[in-house]
Amino acid sequence: MGIELIHSRPCLIFGCGNPLFGDDGFGPKVIEHLRQHHQLPESVGCMDAGTAVRDLLFDILLAENKPRRILIIDASRQEGRAPGEISEIAVDGITPEKTSDFSLHQFPTTNMLTELSTGTNVEVRVLVVQPEYIPDEIAPGISASVMGAVPEMCQHIMDIIEKEPL
Repeated sequence: MGIELIHSRPCLIFGCGNPLFGDDGFGPKVIEHLRQHHQLPESVGCMDAGTAVRDLLFDILLAENKPRRILIIDASRQEGRAPGEISEIAVDGITPEKTSDFSLHQFPTTNMLTELSTGTNVEVRVLVVQPEYIPDEIAPGISASVMGAVPEMCQHIMDIIEKEPL
């Protein structure tokens, strides 16, 4: 899906993360799996947002025609969860932390998600996996526990799309 079409779909799925940093590559891997193994309706667009989600969210905030639903897919450490466990967190439950200059967990990005979810009619849902390992230096490759969660997350996304129509 090209950037020129980003606002034309009622539902957008953004896979966030950097595959050069271990389990942080979960979001892009989910998008890849969705495209290869699932048939998405025309009303749904999915994009490997990588580390550029902040720019995409800013564009959506400024757009006259906004999507009705945004699903954010990412890796996020959640207390009490096992590596590879998937969950949904509230936008206000995202813990801001310094992981990189382009992280979903930075204040400008969390502020934009909050603005979208509370200041517009856009439903924002954040679906995450508990990472096993996110290194401080470049180390590509997703752990087995997180890789095993990719099909499960894809099925969860498909369930949302099919069972909770817009």
